[in-house]
Amino acid sequence: MSDTSAPSTASEPIRVFILDDHEVVRRGVRDLLEAEEGIVVVGEASDARQALARVPATRPQVAVLDVRLGDDAGGDHAGIEVCRELRARMPELVCLMLTSFDDDEALFDAIMAGASGYVLKQINGADLVSAVRTVASGTSMLDPRTTARVMARLRGGPTDPRPAEPEQPSVLDRLSPREREILELIGEGLTNREIAERLYLAEKTVKNRISAILSKLGVGRRIQAAMIAGRLRERSS
Repeated sequence: MSDTSAPSTASEPIRVFILDDHEVVRRGVRDLLEAEEGIVVVGEASDARQALARVPATRPQVAVLDVRLGDDAGGDHAGIEVCRELRARMPELVCLMLTSFDDDEALFDAIMAGASGYVLKQINGADLVSAVRTVASGTSMLDPRTTARVMARLRGGPTDPRPAEPEQPSVLDRLSPREREILELIGEGLTNREIAERLYLAEKTVKNRISAILSKLGVGRRIQAAMIAGRLRERSS
């Protein structure tokens, strides 16, 4: 029975929801995605309120969210707050942030809100389609250079608008010594296999340990754990 169900699951189209306050952009993204085989747009919204109401009802796999939503009460990063709220309600949802501005602060906030990708609206159509497919597959669209930019922002010193939170030192207290060791290696950018080889553990054991670490840290993405590891490492140096 399981053998016959697998191909059906694999052939299911990627369900996408679009949030953008500009109708022309929204329609353009929708037309672009719906022209692709294996992708279906299940809904759209022009503001945060609509998105928070419609996304749970349409059950998309990927939400393409505009970072800035015009006059929305959430301000310049209203789309990121939508991402944070939707991920809290629907942990399985994958969010791809779309923005007109190359903004490190928004990038940082998007990562910590649980976004899997962050792309500029200047991206060409083929690359946007590729980004949707990439995040839908469970792969992050945040490359090492992007992560490095955010880590540089965390090291910004007194002018950094996000000083270390007072509760951060207690984060490590939630982890066992082995989990702390794995967190440090995550921060170095090692894969599960590389961590397993470094610590002489089974790869499945590492995967389970990382799931426990994410749960204890209260984050849903590996890259968020890497950010925390980097912040703690900088503080202790």
